[in-house]
Amino acid sequence: MANMAHNTAAAVPQDGAGAQAGGGGNTGPLVIVTLLFFMWGLITSLNDVLIPHLKAIYTLSYVQAMMVQFCFFGAYFVVSLPAGALIRRIGYQKGAVAGLLVAAGGCALFYPAASSGYGLFLFAFFVLASGITILQVAANPYVTVLGPARTASSRLTLTQAFNSLGTTIGPAIGGVLILSSAGAAVAGAAAEAASVRGPYLALAAALAVLAVLFLAARLPQIADGDDVPLPGEAHGSAWAHRHLVLGAIGIFLYVGAEVSIGSFLINFLGEPRIAGLSHADAAHYVSIYWGCAMVGRFIGFAVMRVVSPGKALAFNALAAIALVLVAVFGSGSAAVWAILAVGLCNSIMFPTIFSMALHGLGRYTGQGSGILCMAIVGGAIVPFAQGALADGFGVQASFLLPAACYAFILYFGAKYARMYAAQ
Repeated sequence: MANMAHNTAAAVPQDGAGAQAGGGGNTGPLVIVTLLFFMWGLITSLNDVLIPHLKAIYTLSYVQAMMVQFCFFGAYFVVSLPAGALIRRIGYQKGAVAGLLVAAGGCALFYPAASSGYGLFLFAFFVLASGITILQVAANPYVTVLGPARTASSRLTLTQAFNSLGTTIGPAIGGVLILSSAGAAVAGAAAEAASVRGPYLALAAALAVLAVLFLAARLPQIADGDDVPLPGEAHGSAWAHRHLVLGAIGIFLYVGAEVSIGSFLINFLGEPRIAGLSHADAAHYVSIYWGCAMVGRFIGFAVMRVVSPGKALAFNALAAIALVLVAVFGSGSAAVWAILAVGLCNSIMFPTIFSMALHGLGRYTGQGSGILCMAIVGGAIVPFAQGALADGFGVQASFLLPAACYAFILYFGAKYARMYAAQ
């Protein structure tokens, strides 16, 4: 994306001094925002541990268990546009603080949910995800403007790498604190559900402290700039930009595929012809899946400074399709490592699609960010659909759905690469 010569917005230091976007003065703000990426990665990946845990406790079908992801990622669809309006009113920094406090409240709800049943768990997931949605809407545009536009994908990939660090640590923590204790001799479903109280109360406290620190930090303000639109793009609203609409579809399918694989991974590894692992043992492999994404994002941060983002996206999508097919039609260790390696392919997809879709939106950048975050609802719909396939055709065959999602991402990456070759 070497010919992206203009920022989608301007980063203006609050005291009127310091470096403009692209200077070394943005290192501090970038570090602070990266902390947010880490926290919501850790929280999101804990869902992959809780889904099989709650499924066993409440004797749920796969479709019923996927209501966790439906409520969690459904919040992105419901809250993203109101979050955009909130941030326009109170600013990106205060918006991020509000998101942290709402997410802390959602974590705190897990305490009463442990004794109230599955319904309150689902509501807690929705509240928690609402806070994370506000964070997403605030933080992603921050990263795209804290430096030159031509390296926006690279920069967002770097911060997403720390998001992946959180998703890597999360399942390991959940496996030790939640699944291991649940595997002991306990007095019924209520006692097993109570194993979530300690970890989520600790998360609530950490988010509240981070909100206080974030409020006190000195961050640059984001102001809409006069970006140069892509050739042939219309004006009037963010929806008029075709690459944004395609990017929103790409985000929907990518998040859906990534979340679906993570959600079913523990049950997939428990299949007799795959690995026959217990839930607690399989949780460690979920960390490997997300860890592959982390490694890939650090690699992508360097590679995508010289390689076209569209080409890199298309290559990774093609590799993901091949690996998922090996997992669907294979068995044993080949299927295990193939599905885990999909995490490596996922690495650059979200930041690359997000930054490509926002390019050229100018004063519609905030609206575009809200639309893209709303598209994260794919994490609710695709796992739900895969749950129906798993109930009807088995867990292994259900992974054909994520493969189909990656096919569209392959198309989007190839199309974007051609678009920039013509400029």
